[in-house]
Amino acid sequence: VQLQASGGGLVQTGGSLRLSCAASGRALRSLTTAWFRQAPGKGHEVVGAIKGSSSNPYTADSVKGRFTISRDNSKNTLYLQMNNLKPDDTAVYYCAAGSVISSEMTNPDAYNHWGQGTQVTVSS
Repeated sequence: VQLQASGGGLVQTGGSLRLSCAASGRALRSLTTAWFRQAPGKGHEVVGAIKGSSSNPYTADSVKGRFTISRDNSKNTLYLQMNNLKPDDTAVYYCAAGSVISSEMTNPDAYNHWGQGTQVTVSS
């Protein structure tokens, strides 16, 4: 699976961005897909994840109510809608995919396909 992330940029506090992750080589609906982020000096933090054909995505408490993860199977693309952005959301955002069981959805080591990362910077 090849993943191509896009949509990052510079935005002011309270602004919105939508990240996209276009996949090729395999249908995302057959895999667990997720968004992670990595701030400077920190490890990968899960933002959200969708398992296979599930319609009930996981969203991290730190972004719940502001971020929405979704997937368009017809376009084989994963999305992350980010609203009410805060400076603490500044990070490189990565999409990931793999054959991951539910209990491992938040573990970055469980994913073996990664996009190249897209920078999100939120100014105060």
